[in-house]
Amino acid sequence: MPHYSTLSRRQKKLTVVIPYRTRSEPLHLVIDSTGLKVLGEGEWKVSRHGADRRRVWRKVHLAVDADSHEIRAAEMTDHRHGDGEILPDLLAQIPEGERIASINGDGAYDTRSVYKASDARKAALLVPPRRNGKPWKTQTTGAPERNETLRTIRHLGRRLWKRWSGYHRRSLAETAMSRLKRLGERLAARDPARQVAEVQVRCAILNTFNRLGMPDTVALA
Repeated sequence: MPHYSTLSRRQKKLTVVIPYRTRSEPLHLVIDSTGLKVLGEGEWKVSRHGADRRRVWRKVHLAVDADSHEIRAAEMTDHRHGDGEILPDLLAQIPEGERIASINGDGAYDTRSVYKASDARKAALLVPPRRNGKPWKTQTTGAPERNETLRTIRHLGRRLWKRWSGYHRRSLAETAMSRLKRLGERLAARDPARQVAEVQVRCAILNTFNRLGMPDTVALA
C-alpha cells in the first residue's frame, strides 16, 4: 500500500475528468460560487500558541446544467477573484461544438467581460443589473439587452422581473453548492494544485451519483 505522503504528492499532478452525460439539447447553465475552508490548525498548536486570526479559504466556481443538474465546469480561486472574471474560464471547459442556449447568474456577473464571453458562445445571458447599475453605451457588447433589462426592472420592480424572466432557476446552482459541501466544507490539501484536484474529484463523485438517480419532488396539496 502506498503511503499517504506518496498519494499526496501524486495528487498534485492528478488529471481528473469530470464525467457527464452527452445531450442533444442546448445547454442551460446556471453559475455561482461558494467558499471552502482550508483545513485548520491542529489542536496542539492552537492550545500551545493560540489560533491564527487569518482564515484561509478558497472560492469554488461552478457551471451547472440546469436540466440534468450535472456540474459541467469547475474553477477554484482565492477570495480576491471576482465571480465575473472567472466565467470565461468556465465556458472554456465546455466543448466549442456544444451549444449553450442560456447562462443564468446573480448580480455579481453583471460585467462587460461576462457579456463578451456569453456573446462569443452565442448564449442568452440572464443576469440582473447591479442595484446601482447605469445604462451602458450602445456600442458595448450586450448593451441593448442589459439596458432593456434595466428599464424593465425600473418599470416593474426587481421582484416581478425575477418571476417573469425565470431568474429563480439560478437557485439550482445553490443546490449544487449544497451537495458539494455535503462532501465536506473543508479542503484537506494544503497545496493549491492538490486542492484543485480535490475539488474536481468531488465534482466527479457528485456527477456519478447524479447518473445513478435523482429524487422526484412532488408538491402535496
